[in-house]
Amino acid sequence: MRLREVMSQRPEYVSPGITLKEAASLMKRNNIGMLLVADKDRLLGAITDRDIVVRGIAEGKDPKTTKAKDVMTTKAVCCFDDQEVWEAAQVMEERQVRRLAVLDREKRLVGVVSVGDLAVKTDDESISGEVMRYVAARRNDYMIL
Repeated sequence: MRLREVMSQRPEYVSPGITLKEAASLMKRNNIGMLLVADKDRLLGAITDRDIVVRGIAEGKDPKTTKAKDVMTTKAVCCFDDQEVWEAAQVMEERQVRRLAVLDREKRLVGVVSVGDLAVKTDDESISGEVMRYVAARRNDYMIL
């Protein structure tokens, strides 16, 4: 099964000029922890709630004036829409992420795929379960108790 069959299409994204406050408000309103950052349909990176806190607020940056481009992760993890679902699952495991930006072969942003998409839309719980086990196990390695 190809990613284009399971991904969420027409992904929402923000411009690199959005402020951290605006990004955080969008995350709160939509109950999400990551926003893709793009210029039209060209992926530039991603900003997470962690980016806002660690690279922004903890560094003393003003969330009302600091832009997403100043704290975003510029190497967003992505796959192509014609790749197999198992390939996306493998990338998620290796990179310890729960979501991937999906690009077409012209490198235009066309979707987002999550572990939830893999679980619900493929009817293959072993794929999503394996990804979540690996991501959760690796994250626990770094947990401070």
